[in-house]
Amino acid sequence: MHETVELLLELGLLIGALGLLGALAGRFGISAIPLYLLAGLAFGHGGIYEMHAITGFLAVGAQVGVVLLLFTLGLEYTPRELLGTMRTSWLGAVVDLVLNATPGVVCALLLGWGPAAAVVFGGVTYISSSGIIAKVLTDLGWLGNRETPTVLALLVAEDLVMALYLPIVTTILAGLAFAQAAVGLGIALLAVAAAFVVASRFGGLLSRFLSSPNDEILMLKVMGIVLVVAGLAEQVHVSAAVGAFIVGMALSGEVSRQAEETLEPLKNLFAAIFFVNFGLETDPTALPPVLPVAVALAVVTIATKFATGWWAAGRGGSAFTGKLRAGLVLLPRGEFSIVIAGLGVTAGLDPALGSVAAAYVLILAAIGPLAPRLVGPIVAKRRKKSRARRVAEAAT
Repeated sequence: MHETVELLLELGLLIGALGLLGALAGRFGISAIPLYLLAGLAFGHGGIYEMHAITGFLAVGAQVGVVLLLFTLGLEYTPRELLGTMRTSWLGAVVDLVLNATPGVVCALLLGWGPAAAVVFGGVTYISSSGIIAKVLTDLGWLGNRETPTVLALLVAEDLVMALYLPIVTTILAGLAFAQAAVGLGIALLAVAAAFVVASRFGGLLSRFLSSPNDEILMLKVMGIVLVVAGLAEQVHVSAAVGAFIVGMALSGEVSRQAEETLEPLKNLFAAIFFVNFGLETDPTALPPVLPVAVALAVVTIATKFATGWWAAGRGGSAFTGKLRAGLVLLPRGEFSIVIAGLGVTAGLDPALGSVAAAYVLILAAIGPLAPRLVGPIVAKRRKKSRARRVAEAAT
């Protein structure tokens, strides 16, 4: 009975606090994500008050939050649209990998962590947080923008690279034979290919199966299929986010719109839990000693990730504003980076790797939702200068 009381009290206080933080963020016109992260730091290990009863619930809720964020993002696109964009964006995916994994590799080698740690830390700096980016795109109303398919193609490519990377890195850390990694890699590739084929060919059947005039029944059907597919994706070493994204793409017509509206409150709740849990798993007392390294690395990878988005969007035909949006929205790192760093620390690599990764991710997870809001002022200033220049030219 005491455990139930403690769980309900902690959960109620936390959700109520998130509501107040969200209202505060709305009052000042900023993203609530950094405030949710700070709430996690405040109530986690080393914070002002450590919550114990709800940690298990928050861990599961965080996974559901990422799944729902990517599912609703997938609802905006069809497999044909995304595959067409990926065919033209493959070079951007290569540029993304080279530009953003290299700083992590170099950092690990300079700090003397060794080659295995360099492979791990390259993954930490490479992959953007699809969960945070999905939330930012939705909040800012950028889903219909010209550059957004390019951004999504890069995110999907990153998750596919993770499907190849994780079996390899776990083999390196465990000292297993490369053949074992090759088997896992092959299964992951086959699973992704099969999912795209099913979404392309049988999406209409899935939509008809899930369709229902009753919102409650629709919600239960959709949640069931999304979580099952996400779980199966994880089982074959593909990101659960990719599985949920593909289910979203497979839905079309009225059922797609109805699913988005019905699941919106659940998505908002579990997305907030995801960000809180992210901060909850970070020990704030471990951050100050590694802050200089984390800040330097964040500065470098802000530049490389921005360059990636700018170049890829430009190659896709976007103008200055679209390129700026693509560059700034790709900045945050998140859930995958922490998972990768955790694999390295668990395998016995230098413990400092985990602390640097936590500080680095926290910096970019906080900056990521705020940076895209600079687009408006930058574009307005550029237009003002352009008008002033035209006036000066006309006067002469």
